[in-house]
Amino acid sequence: MQDLATESPEQKLWNRRFEPHIAEVTALCDSLKEMKPGSEVLYVDPAHNIDECRIISLFSNSRTTSGSGFIAPGDAEASTRMLGMQWQLGLRPELIIPWNVYPWIEPNGEPGKLTPANITEGLKPLLRLLAIAPRTSALVAHGNEAHRLADQLMKAAPQSIHRRGFKTFKVRSLGGRSFAGSPARQQEYLDAIHAAYAEAMARTGVAKA
Repeated sequence: MQDLATESPEQKLWNRRFEPHIAEVTALCDSLKEMKPGSEVLYVDPAHNIDECRIISLFSNSRTTSGSGFIAPGDAEASTRMLGMQWQLGLRPELIIPWNVYPWIEPNGEPGKLTPANITEGLKPLLRLLAIAPRTSALVAHGNEAHRLADQLMKAAPQSIHRRGFKTFKVRSLGGRSFAGSPARQQEYLDAIHAAYAEAMARTGVAKA
């Protein structure tokens, strides 16, 4: 009798999204999806860990249903830059959690465009994420929309978050037009992002490799 087909690596990853170290984030994503019937909300890859997380990576407009179903920094080049930065700094994936400014992908929406109202609507989901990630005390905001939400966060955050010594860092998005320019200019952008994560690591007690 022929064995049943084994699961693909992608399916195995998908099936891990309810593991204890990420289950609360998955539940948050599901509850957000229920708020807007017909919408999709990307999950957080189970390589991340809600109990160990120190830093939130906040992305502006990387919402698309064409990928794995998990939040990503953007296109393939953006993902490569993010992984390279993590490797160079020794920033393990369990120490960060990615999040989107506006977590919903709506049937008739344009994933690449966020209105001021979208950004404001993203505040409560971000606060809910921080409430279930008690060891998180830094946020790196990628792109203009993320910068605006980071400002709103610091104005609205409860004392429980401020008591963590919470700090936000504003950097470029990791892909697209944000990285247009000569190789030397692109390296300058990347160096600034590396520096922000390195400082976030230092503030949160994560040793640099």
